[in-house]
Amino acid sequence: MKEFILLNQTFETHSINEKEMAELARQIGQIIQFDDTLLLSGEIGAGKSYFCRKLIQSRQLYPEEVPSPTFTLVQTYETNSGEIWHVDLYRLTSAEALIELGLSEAFEEKICLIEWPDLALEIAPENALNLEILITGEQQRKVKFSWTCSNTWNKRIEDISKNFIAK
Repeated sequence: MKEFILLNQTFETHSINEKEMAELARQIGQIIQFDDTLLLSGEIGAGKSYFCRKLIQSRQLYPEEVPSPTFTLVQTYETNSGEIWHVDLYRLTSAEALIELGLSEAFEEKICLIEWPDLALEIAPENALNLEILITGEQQRKVKFSWTCSNTWNKRIEDISKNFIAK
């Protein structure tokens, strides 16, 4: 089978509820690897922290409480396969603070889940997976996935997209 590298690839889920969002996060949690980065955007209350919480818990042998890192900026979690960084950049106003956080180094060796990623776009890996969570109803969301210049996401996302793709 011939492989093609897609320069820009996207898919959007159908409108999903909280239970389906948790399942989507779990499935993404099973396919991510160390040095992968997910950049999560969306309005306040869209479900970025919820998605991260469910993804992190799916990788833990004994799921623990996963609070939003809004005030701490970074929460780290040990899993049976290594460390996950959950980062919330909402309160940051300058990119210089990213250096102090050690984010560049984390991109190279950890799974990084970045909420409000605008300040980090300059230093984020090219092959980061972008997730935009859209509020479509009181308890309904759509998730738009996009990635560039990486054949690795194409293969990993393919099966998941079949379960959640917009019809």
